[in-house]
Amino acid sequence: MARPGATNADVARLFLEAAELLELAGENPFRVRAYQQAARTIEELDEPVARVAARGAKALDSLPGIGEDLAEKIRQIVATGTFPLIGQLRKRTPKGLPGLLKVPGLGPKRARVLYDRLGIRSVAGLARAARAGKVRGLPGFGAKTESAILAAVGGGVAAGETRMLRARAASYAEPLVQRLRAVKGVERVEVAGSFRRGRETVGDLDLLVTGRARAAVVEAFTSAPGVARVLARGTTRAAVRLGSGLQVDLRVLAPESFGAGLYYFTGSKAHNVALRGIARAGGLKINEYGVFRGKTRVAGRTEEEVLAAVGLPWIPPELREDRGEIAAARAGRLPELVTLRDLRGDLQCHTTDSDGRDELEAMARAAEALGHEYLAVTDHSPSVRVTGGMDAAGFRAQRRRIDRLNAKLGKLTVLAGAEVDILGDGRLDLDDATLAGLDVVVISIHSRFNLPEAEQTRRVLRALAHPAADILGHPTGRIIGRRAGIALDLEAVARAAAEHGVMLEVNAQPERLDLDDLAARAAVERGARLVIGSDAHATAELGFLRWGVDQARRGWVERKDVANALPLARLLKLLHGGRR
Repeated sequence: MARPGATNADVARLFLEAAELLELAGENPFRVRAYQQAARTIEELDEPVARVAARGAKALDSLPGIGEDLAEKIRQIVATGTFPLIGQLRKRTPKGLPGLLKVPGLGPKRARVLYDRLGIRSVAGLARAARAGKVRGLPGFGAKTESAILAAVGGGVAAGETRMLRARAASYAEPLVQRLRAVKGVERVEVAGSFRRGRETVGDLDLLVTGRARAAVVEAFTSAPGVARVLARGTTRAAVRLGSGLQVDLRVLAPESFGAGLYYFTGSKAHNVALRGIARAGGLKINEYGVFRGKTRVAGRTEEEVLAAVGLPWIPPELREDRGEIAAARAGRLPELVTLRDLRGDLQCHTTDSDGRDELEAMARAAEALGHEYLAVTDHSPSVRVTGGMDAAGFRAQRRRIDRLNAKLGKLTVLAGAEVDILGDGRLDLDDATLAGLDVVVISIHSRFNLPEAEQTRRVLRALAHPAADILGHPTGRIIGRRAGIALDLEAVARAAAEHGVMLEVNAQPERLDLDDLAARAAVERGARLVIGSDAHATAELGFLRWGVDQARRGWVERKDVANALPLARLLKLLHGGRR
């Protein structure tokens, strides 16, 4: 339960829980979607929702997707830490059923099938059923899903291990960092761990601080808004659990040890073990306090200093997974990783013409304010009914509005595009004439996720061969923690994409991040070019590009590998209109 005075992240978390419980109960999908959209709106607010609520009902009602009913629930959460409906839903939901949602690939619909068909209401019960081979025969499952479930429950889910999307964890981490930086005498505050390495989910947060006033830092940390319980408190260390359940650990380090501590607590464990092995071979010892020769500290103030002591250049945190980065550093072959500043535009977003929450001009103005050179508007095609996809006439009408808008804009060019559904047999969901008339065609799978790998791969390969295809959107269709990716021969897909000049997307939506890091690296190695797309459904989501960039960096992706790091004139030559 959130506490009175709940943060934006707490309000959003309660709304997302309500959406999950409503979906578990089989409620109207539009009602479920309303709570999901409201959660996203609250997460994206650039001021505390409590402050908005204090301005009155009209201020809340003016937020996108927040009507009178949801506004009242927000006021209740801000005042009391909860709202009555969530308590009612928790009582109505079979005990243990929400716990199934922690298993990767199990969304509310699948969890409900498990409960209705097999009476499963716990992760332990799911594990028993999967080991007995009872899951594979259920509609929407299969042998591969059953194997994935067994792997998941064997990897920590059964023991209660939970992880949070990195973007959601950031909504807790960033206010804490700001609070600690404001303490007089603090010199530096960093978030370490898997968060700093850019992993798509995190189990906890590690905050490292250096500077004077240690007691003041610990006090500011343990008394921060959102802290539900202080787990430990000392002179240089503390640990708290937030209302969301996320544990946050604090360490206050001496300046001469800060670099060593940051490197040590950033990890990964495998990378650190490899680095310590190099140090031992050179007669050195590395720990969280520094690099030592005997009892003499020889480095530790900065990460660069720590690595230089063992003869290595600085290695970006995103690469520290023991996947060849140390050998590459030794050989001077570390990649020059893509940065957010490198991106010149965004090649996937949605407007109110399909399932977006902001209108065309609002999206364009927001992209212009971000400094984008171009923005592709890619609303859905008609077969994606839940999104209100457009038909050919709708895209032609939108094109005319885009042309008029471009005449008014300054530095931004809006590209007329579409996210076109790949049908079950690999055909595209718009006629060839309409596709040819678009600037950007993103092709994506939104249905028939459970096809066998060979059939799914043939489907995608046929779509890639269409002369109008420009980008394969969210290639595996996964939703982190809720839906596994489709069975797909990604190596064959990457080779075909390179052959046809189709780009593969690293979708920056925090719950997608698709391609993942390993697949992105493999795709580039096979000659495919990538794009990083926000898939924004509102103006605030255009900022999601940061998460896609971090994912790409984990995949060793460089600026030269990313099409939307190109200026518009060069990008247009890569699109189907320039390939003719």
